Amino acid sequence: MSNAGQRLDPTRYTIVPRTLSFILRRQQVLLLRLSADRGEWAGKLNGLGGHVEAGEDVLSSARREIREEAGLSPGDLRLCGVVLIDAGRVPGIGLYVCVGEVGDGATPHASPEGELAWVNTDDLERHPLVEDLSVLLPRALDCYRRRATFSALYQHDPHGALHVSFGD
Repeated sequence: MSNAGQRLDPTRYTIVPRTLSFILRRQQVLLLRLSADRGEWAGKLNGLGGHVEAGEDVLSSARREIREEAGLSPGDLRLCGVVLIDAGRVPGIGLYVCVGEVGDGATPHASPEGELAWVNTDDLERHPLVEDLSVLLPRALDCYRRRATFSALYQHDPHGALHVSFGD
């Protein structure tokens, strides 16, 4: 099939697709404490994820990243949100946020990306999170429980402060 009908235009906004997944086990979420080489995010907690590879759909990419980073295969993994990240230059980032669950006996393996930790979803504010997680994670978990989706836009102001707007 040709993509000629898609009207691709290099002057329009383009994105690099990435996934970010949150794995639940009862009232806990699996987060990754990022390694020291991650700049300002070093030592902070984030979900699991990475780039969508050529030939992958978003959910296949999310499952692969979860297996690579934690050795888990969550059931009922669902796309819960899409975030467009204006990086201030082209391309931007398209972040596909997924949530899934594992059983009580699920034990993640060590990750070269950083240290994995189960965190109680009611205690998130007590932990050092990457800058968007305090807003993004509760929204993703709520949408997962309601079987809904959200859309959001991230932009940074001239001082570098993150501004999050939700479209739902």
